[in-house]
Amino acid sequence: MKRMLSFAACICLGEVSVLRAQALQVDPNRVIADQSAVIRATGLQPNERVTIGASLVDGAGDTWTSHADFAADAQGNIDCSRQAAVAGSYKEVSAMGLVWSMMPGSRKEGRYQPPKGYASQIIEFQLIRKGATLSSARLEQVALAEGVQRVPLHDGDLRGMLFLPPGSQRHPGVLVLGGSEGGYPGRRAAWLASRGYAALALAYFHFEDLPEMLAAVPLEYFGRALAWMAQRPEISAERVAVLGTSRGGELALQLGSMYPRIGAVVAYVPSNVRYPACCGFTPVPYAWTWQGRPLAFRPFRGLAPDAALADIEVENTRGPLLLISGEADGVWPSSSMADSVVSRLQRHHFAYSVEHLKYPHAGHGAGRPEIVPSWQGTVQQPISGRDMDPGGSPKGNAESSLDAIPKVLEFLRQNLPQQ
Repeated sequence: MKRMLSFAACICLGEVSVLRAQALQVDPNRVIADQSAVIRATGLQPNERVTIGASLVDGAGDTWTSHADFAADAQGNIDCSRQAAVAGSYKEVSAMGLVWSMMPGSRKEGRYQPPKGYASQIIEFQLIRKGATLSSARLEQVALAEGVQRVPLHDGDLRGMLFLPPGSQRHPGVLVLGGSEGGYPGRRAAWLASRGYAALALAYFHFEDLPEMLAAVPLEYFGRALAWMAQRPEISAERVAVLGTSRGGELALQLGSMYPRIGAVVAYVPSNVRYPACCGFTPVPYAWTWQGRPLAFRPFRGLAPDAALADIEVENTRGPLLLISGEADGVWPSSSMADSVVSRLQRHHFAYSVEHLKYPHAGHGAGRPEIVPSWQGTVQQPISGRDMDPGGSPKGNAESSLDAIPKVLEFLRQNLPQQ
């Protein structure tokens, strides 16, 4: 009797026929967005060449896709975490290569947009032979671990969102600062809360009733935020770090040099100096004030009489520093500026540890703490509307994230130990 079986392999060994169904598996199939999953195919013929494709629809409604060809091993299996792709969107061994190598349907899209409202990202995978889909699987990436709570901050002039891990114990706190996009950096705070930290995503301009521009921002504002965190029963006040990105990295270094309450600093693609107000036609040229007076800054072009006073006095920080930068940064030279931070600390015989994670092919998104499509085209600065090239290659950006994610978490674990 002849039987028809869809998409099954028949391997004849003498008089014996073994029917093997092809299967595509993702393990685990639900992860926090900074975690890798293993994509496997089974039931193939030895050395058979097949394609695995991936697709997602991002938070802006745009479709991203990737594909890679693999040759099955002698047992008819493929493991993307152990085997290199032989052709396609990427060609090296990478468990999440099908995710980070995705490209948008239109190059007019500047970059991947995460789902709105911290919703999960669904990624669909297909096992394909000669154009026919043999099997499919999906991966769910979550921005918030189960049990993470969000507490809006609207206390006096303070604005932002506190992300709290599950559990009744007191958690080490992290003040999280965004850059020239304004608003509050919710996704980075959500990531930290999913990893056990009480993370305050603090807005300081371009949000609700706060000033529209990054200009004349009083640094006392951040001192009030630190004091607010210290009063929260969920936060261990003696264990607070600050984490900032871009202009927020500049700000993190500045605050670390001023507030003894800050015991550790993580600065992504930072500047070693204070830069001017941003972005657009600002009412004053300086970004920061202290005790009612503007702080010296270094212009983006040309020189100012007091530019030599714009260096951040990082040697006054009361704890270790971790710097993350991309040597292909298209926004500003974050790697050389982070090197300047390290050099200054060495000259001052800094008492604490300092580490600089420098990634040669990463751009301004170096170390991004989530595994998502890493291709970026020209993007618009959210406030000024000017075009920017963040720099870096998709592979370089992805490799920086995969390397930096565990190192940042280990840095915080060592310096903000959890109970």
